[in-house]
Amino acid sequence: MGSIEILQPEYDVLIIGAGLSGCYALHRMQKLNLKVRVLETGSSVGGTWYWNRYAGARFDCESYSYGFFWCQEVLDEWKWSEHFAPHEDTERYIKFICDKYQLWGNMQFNTRVSKAHWMTNDRRLLSDPTLPNIPGVHDFKGAAFHISRWPKDAASFEGKNVGIIGRVAKTAKRLTVFQRTPNWAIPLHNPEIGEEEMEAIGKAYPETLEQINTSRLSFLHQGSNESIWDATPEEREAFWEYPYAQPGFGFWISNYKETQVDRKANALVSEFVAKKIRQRVKDPWTADKRIPKTYGLFNRPKIRLVNLLETPIERIEGNGVKTSQEDIKLDMLIYATGFPRVITGAFDAIDIRGIDSIRLRDKWTDGPQTYLGLTVHDFPNLFMSIGPHQAHGNIPASIEYAVGWIADCIEYLQDHNITYLEAKERGVREWTEHVHSLGERLLSNEVDSWLTGVNKNVAGKQKRIIARCSGAAPDFRKQCNAVADSQYSTLTLE
Repeated sequence: MGSIEILQPEYDVLIIGAGLSGCYALHRMQKLNLKVRVLETGSSVGGTWYWNRYAGARFDCESYSYGFFWCQEVLDEWKWSEHFAPHEDTERYIKFICDKYQLWGNMQFNTRVSKAHWMTNDRRLLSDPTLPNIPGVHDFKGAAFHISRWPKDAASFEGKNVGIIGRVAKTAKRLTVFQRTPNWAIPLHNPEIGEEEMEAIGKAYPETLEQINTSRLSFLHQGSNESIWDATPEEREAFWEYPYAQPGFGFWISNYKETQVDRKANALVSEFVAKKIRQRVKDPWTADKRIPKTYGLFNRPKIRLVNLLETPIERIEGNGVKTSQEDIKLDMLIYATGFPRVITGAFDAIDIRGIDSIRLRDKWTDGPQTYLGLTVHDFPNLFMSIGPHQAHGNIPASIEYAVGWIADCIEYLQDHNITYLEAKERGVREWTEHVHSLGERLLSNEVDSWLTGVNKNVAGKQKRIIARCSGAAPDFRKQCNAVADSQYSTLTLE
């Protein structure tokens, strides 16, 4: 595999990764006539959607709110097949953008960046999967892979005994799910999009963009101002039925305003969903163990749930999995065990060094420290298009804004013959404190999850961090715009 060291020419801008942010960043840099190169580990574009091709991988928000809005030609020509597009459609969509805007020529694939060091003299400058921390993880002799490294050629489960560690295959002879921590899930409500509906969606893109730009999380669902404590138990039940029937994140975003910050309110909402799970999953034991989380396939007799809290895995063997109670024979093993640290993992994976050779991963030992989620003190000319401390919510909307802000900043530097940009220590301290203050009351920051940076399969990833800015997205953009309007006066420019 190639590496950054083999590059002979110098570039004005290096972009690491050919996902959504990398493709848009490349487009903006090309418009500035800069010498630019994208370095991508995979063999094609897509980023998350290149690596994650497991069965059922798809958008978590409506397709027509997930795509980019900067490319009018693509908005006019592209047709989504489902309200929540599968990964195959998303890959095609990203390649369509690359074709339309002639991005391929400045991309270099099969190239992993291992180091990125700041050179004082010159002043230039999705995470790897995690396997479970279980003895024998490399001893299994059947087919085994992490869900983010799903084979390009769809894996055949026909007639096989399949095991999933973490979190499902319709054709397997028998499926065994090894579950440690269940998660909440509600119906997605994902019908196909017909021609007439797609035409209506296309005509409504201006209104869709306005809704994305004004909503708290940049989704198509609006938050509720109603208080759970002003409603009777009967009124609550009736209220919850509406967001429960909404697609995507409707139940999360359109719920009572106290749901995310009040434990008692959250418990009432959780019990409503638990009741729905008991109605949907026929076997009482399985339903109980899947609270929180359910999936219709658990009603099938060939699917078995193994609760790892009751019968933990002792080791993985050549022909299966050994738990504290039995040996389970398997032909295939799938790992749904997450990533080292979702928000910061991509930065940890590279030996990024700034002034005086300080490592970024060392600087972030106690959690990320950023200015606007876009720059870092001691790391000149380093921009993050979807880094920690940026607005929480719709990822492509966040990417489109962040890349646009970065591109405008680079254009300003170019126009004023400025070659050095660095976040100030005070700005980083104040922004990090601001992000932490916004997350203080959120219940989501009080649990071990990808959002708080905890992965129990990885040493050193047991401490919770505040990874995202939990304020309203319009407020985040307003603060970033103010910095740009001040001609970046809060940054060190030379």
